[in-house]
Amino acid sequence: LPGYGDSPPAEMVVTAQGRRTFLDHVLQELGMQRPVLVSPSMSGRFALPFLLAHGDRLAGFVPIAPVGTRDYTAEQYRGVQTPTLILYGDHDTGLALQALQNLQHLPEHRVAVLPGAGHACYLDKPEDFHQALLGFLSQLK
Repeated sequence: LPGYGDSPPAEMVVTAQGRRTFLDHVLQELGMQRPVLVSPSMSGRFALPFLLAHGDRLAGFVPIAPVGTRDYTAEQYRGVQTPTLILYGDHDTGLALQALQNLQHLPEHRVAVLPGAGHACYLDKPEDFHQALLGFLSQLK
């Protein structure tokens, strides 16, 4: 992600609006129409502003213990109609539970907890992760 890790700082992504615009540009450049947005950890800073502004442009949303969930109100989440799979590992007792507490206000959500997995549950339990993800995808219209 721009501005994270070893990537150079990017002025565009300093604000939530800038991060939303950045993600919008990425999806447009890739020619994606109604994608399912999978958002682990730090990518929540990009995905959540996009979801709240343009959730109708997504076929689905899969937050995996994303950061930034406290930045929005329960009322803002209630306005999103995007089908959502809240996914996390049961050993991620910090960020995952905080994200769940906030994201559970999304009206079209379901929750999948991966036993024995930590914050990067997709790395800890890849087979279980893919099974949960494919199950969710198969139910989307």
